[in-house]
Amino acid sequence: MLGFVRTDNEALVSCLGDPQRTVAAYRELLRRKEAAVGAIRAGLSHENAGVREGCCRLLDHLVDTESMGRLITMADDPDARVRTAAFHALACDRCKGDTCAPGADRVLEPALRHLAADPDARVRTMAAELVGKFVHADARAVAALEAAHAQDPSPAVRKKTGWFVPGGAIYERTVPPAPR
Repeated sequence: MLGFVRTDNEALVSCLGDPQRTVAAYRELLRRKEAAVGAIRAGLSHENAGVREGCCRLLDHLVDTESMGRLITMADDPDARVRTAAFHALACDRCKGDTCAPGADRVLEPALRHLAADPDARVRTMAAELVGKFVHADARAVAALEAAHAQDPSPAVRKKTGWFVPGGAIYERTVPPAPR
């Protein structure tokens, strides 16, 4: 079928860590949808960072409410690629369909922490997107984005946070309508 010896969900999840097999395994797991979510969720604990990253990327598309807590814990993974994928999955609403995104009470603290102090600029950039979702509802989000916009050593992080601070393009586009 895919050139794999085993094609059960767990074997395919393990293949996410093999550069020669990752694309085919990812596509097949995505095709299997909900039938593969249990194995994907279990893959978040895999020893191989490539597997954990692939599982975060898959959960961006296949997430269910049961997986949200696991994705939130992946924001503290030791590997920067995994943290980046976890923050993307938590911030991106485009792929989620009807699944409700987690609220500020669950995701804002880790996003604020990583925006302020993660050693990897890509992680800080994705954390900024998640913090930006709460910019109209939480003063901590505004303060953190303004601080990163002014002081982050990465031009990419400063640019991204500039979109979410008051006056920025995304901030202005997402201003809630005034109550009548």
